[in-house]
Amino acid sequence: MNVAAPSRRPTFADPTSFGPSLPIGRKIRTLVADDQLLEREVMSRLLKGEPDVEIVGTSANGLEAVEAIKRLKPDLAFLDVQMPGLDGFGVVSNLDPVHMPVVVFVTANEEFARKAFDVQALDYLIKPCQRDRLKLALHRARLLIQFKQSNEEQSSKTAARVELKPVILYGERVAVKTDGKIVFLRLSDIGWVEAADNYVKLHVGETSHLLRDTMASIEMRLPADRFLRISRSAIVNVDHIRELQPLFHGEYAVVLQDDTRLTLTRNHRDKLHQLGV
Repeated sequence: MNVAAPSRRPTFADPTSFGPSLPIGRKIRTLVADDQLLEREVMSRLLKGEPDVEIVGTSANGLEAVEAIKRLKPDLAFLDVQMPGLDGFGVVSNLDPVHMPVVVFVTANEEFARKAFDVQALDYLIKPCQRDRLKLALHRARLLIQFKQSNEEQSSKTAARVELKPVILYGERVAVKTDGKIVFLRLSDIGWVEAADNYVKLHVGETSHLLRDTMASIEMRLPADRFLRISRSAIVNVDHIRELQPLFHGEYAVVLQDDTRLTLTRNHRDKLHQLGV
C-alpha cells in the first residue's frame, strides 16, 4: 500500500532557530576580523546572542588576525575578505592547516566566492549579514567542530584535520568546482545526493555532477531544513519526494518526482517524523 507524502511542506526546525541543538561540550571560541569597526561590532552583537559562542578576540586587519588566531587558537573565525595589508584569503594561507579554525568568509563582494574553493572555508556570508543566514552558518560550524572534536578524542596522537572539498553554498545556490570549471546549481534543482566510493554525485534532473567529497561533508553544507539523510548512501531534497512506500523491517521506499526510487533505511527511521509520518 502506498503512503502518500503530505501535500504540505514537511515540518523541520527553522534554520533561523538553529541553536546549540548539537552540543559540542564547550563554548565555541570565536574570532571576528574586519577592518571596519562598525562591521566588527555588528557581527559581535549578532554572535553574542548565541549562548554557546564566546568571542575571544577581534582583529582590524589581516596581520592582526593571523597573530590572534595563532595566539588564541579559536574554534571558529569570521574573516572579512577585503582587509588592508593581508586579505582574508591571505590570512588562511599564513596559518598551519593542521590547526586551522573553522573559517567563514564575510564580504560585500559576491565575486570572491569563486576563490573560496582554494582554501579551507566552511561558508561564505554576504554583507549586510542576515541573522538567519548567520545562524545557518553557525549550525554548520557546530557540526564540523563537533566532528573534529570527535576525531581528536579518538586519536590523541594525531591532530584532526577536516579537509573541506570543492563545494560551497551561499544564498540559494551551490557552486561546484568540477572538470576544471565552476558550475552554479540552484538548491531547488538538486534532487538527491548519492555516495559513489570516494566521491559523491549531485543529481540534477537527468544530469549529475561528480565530486571528490564525502557524504558527511556534503551533509554539513546542505540546509538541514531541506535535505534529509535517509541512508548511508543517499541524501534527498524533501521537495522532490512524491511518496513513501512501506517495505520490510521498518524501511521505506522513497519515490521522487522523476520516479527515482531510494530507500530510507532502519537506521534513519527517526527521520520519518520530519516528513510528517
